[in-house]
Amino acid sequence: MTHEQLADPPCTSEVADHRTFRRDEYWRALPGFADVDAETFHTHTFQTRNSITSVGKLMALLGERVDPGFYRDLADGLRHAPMAIRLSPYLLSLIDWEDPYNDPIRRQFLPLGSGARRDHPELHLDSLHEQEDSPVPGLTHRYHDRALFLTLDTCPVYCRFCTRSYAVGLDTEEVEKLHLNVNLERWKAVFDYVSGTPHLEDIVISGGDTYQLRPEHVRFIGDTLLDIDHVRRMRFATKGPAVMPQKILTDDAWREALVGVVSRGRSMHKEVVLHTHFNHPNEMTGVTQDAMNLLAELGVTVRNQAVLQRGVNDDLATMQSLTKRLSHLNIQPYYVFFHDLVAGVEDLRTTLRAGIEIEKGLRGTTSGFNTPTFVVDTLGGGGKRDCHSYETYDEENGIAVFTSPTVRPGRRFFYFDPIDGLSEEAQARWADPAARRQMMDRVLAGG
Repeated sequence: MTHEQLADPPCTSEVADHRTFRRDEYWRALPGFADVDAETFHTHTFQTRNSITSVGKLMALLGERVDPGFYRDLADGLRHAPMAIRLSPYLLSLIDWEDPYNDPIRRQFLPLGSGARRDHPELHLDSLHEQEDSPVPGLTHRYHDRALFLTLDTCPVYCRFCTRSYAVGLDTEEVEKLHLNVNLERWKAVFDYVSGTPHLEDIVISGGDTYQLRPEHVRFIGDTLLDIDHVRRMRFATKGPAVMPQKILTDDAWREALVGVVSRGRSMHKEVVLHTHFNHPNEMTGVTQDAMNLLAELGVTVRNQAVLQRGVNDDLATMQSLTKRLSHLNIQPYYVFFHDLVAGVEDLRTTLRAGIEIEKGLRGTTSGFNTPTFVVDTLGGGGKRDCHSYETYDEENGIAVFTSPTVRPGRRFFYFDPIDGLSEEAQARWADPAARRQMMDRVLAGG
């Protein structure tokens, strides 16, 4: 396919070129931010203090810019959502409020009743079984040499599609959460487990979101893990650069704490990196570029883990643009995850086939080390599997089966396509519990 044959990416003209990042005062288009100057807007304190946490606050900010029907639709969507609202002014300002129903950023953070789809019948709250693989509270140890440390349960924003909706954020009408507050005693139990498990070499420090950790906590966690001889690699996970890049630039104490751990790790010949989470090209602006340039100057490696989402990035042009823009900012496109089974977000999930075809088209458009791997985090704790590595895929009924010989040898794990895209006959089979079980058993058997 030649350059001339590629369709233009479905994003604003300001970001059509992957080397160009908007630096206009876009937030002033919103009535509530009309008088906010750039110096004020681009501070982490303004972003944190003015986060939108309710429909009422959104109405006060947008006023008549948005039709009243949208607010009613949003209120209806929130009644059935597993995550509460929390949006930074920065992210909110990047939404196209002339067409909020189709905006890719709005789709990720603000649920609408009109877009709701019935949850998949095989959905479970902790679909990846992270709690079952938790030897101590807040630590998931599924893979032999690495573990996931859930340090806290809050984030700078709350994503609709969060796979940890069982624990992250405030309780909602739909979900009473497992709370993982900052707790030094709980952390000590994690450190004791890691210290006593010599084959653990790689720790992901997540949450919630490590953006929410105080600087002294970043240092404490980082230094404690670095002091464990067999821990060789650490990853601080945060969506922060995508939703509040201002913190990198203006929260000197937090940035210096992170850089201090990275530098100490380097002096010990250990790897400490930052993992982040951009899903669409429109999430990157001039302030993103400034923040990433600063981290690059300070020697911080940044990698990205995106989620494939219907109506957000499930087309080749958008994924190409996302990948090229990440690469230009020295953010390595690491993974693209297929959307997990999460309550209330069936409208965002894609078929396995859709992701496979996007991956095929993406591969070769840039260097291999800057081409993300498309992975399924399999239901039931089988772990991450390359999307092409399925054992069986019944596309008619939307059922794929994967094996996980390293993590769960001898077992098989499912991925399910969204039901609303299947034929009427297939949808009828899913509505019948007996027929559903027969379909699943047949695909498990390889037929």
